[in-house]
Amino acid sequence: MKSWIRQLESISERRTQAYFSNKVQLADLFEWVLEQIGPCSLEISTFSTSESFLRRLYRLKQAGKVLKCRLIADVRAAKKTASLYTFMKSVFDEIYLCQNHSKVVLLRPVNETGVVAIVTSQNQTRGDRYEAGVITRDGFAVANLIIHMADMAANSVSIDAILNRPINPGADSTTGERADTAE
Repeated sequence: MKSWIRQLESISERRTQAYFSNKVQLADLFEWVLEQIGPCSLEISTFSTSESFLRRLYRLKQAGKVLKCRLIADVRAAKKTASLYTFMKSVFDEIYLCQNHSKVVLLRPVNETGVVAIVTSQNQTRGDRYEAGVITRDGFAVANLIIHMADMAANSVSIDAILNRPINPGADSTTGERADTAE
């Protein structure tokens, strides 16, 4: 276990706790939570993701610790996302794009012990910058995040719809429609 993670208390003992460190790697937090709650489904919102993050998540999924995974990333990061498309499809069951700068992870355990939320400043990338975040099992906070993540997903576009359709110059990147042809 990473030394900085030892500063955190068990999620069963502390329903909400914060971290602030330049040693934080979000994938380490996933593994730490998974050790406590068992296999789960993940919902991730981020501005951007990286190959190193995807590799960690892929290993967790192959090990049966992550059962399903949905990603909602920012449409502006679509070029980077598109370059990782094939690998992402092996990790995520659903990938959506929208105007998103949030960085939230919902971990839904199969044993229904309660959803764990991680709200963080870190994108799904690897770095050595100071990052801060909150890990919570607080029912009100988690329910609010679930509602808003579902709303964001409903207002997003599947990456498949974007990457598998012809490029329309001048089109809105989320709808594909040209602004100058709208009635």
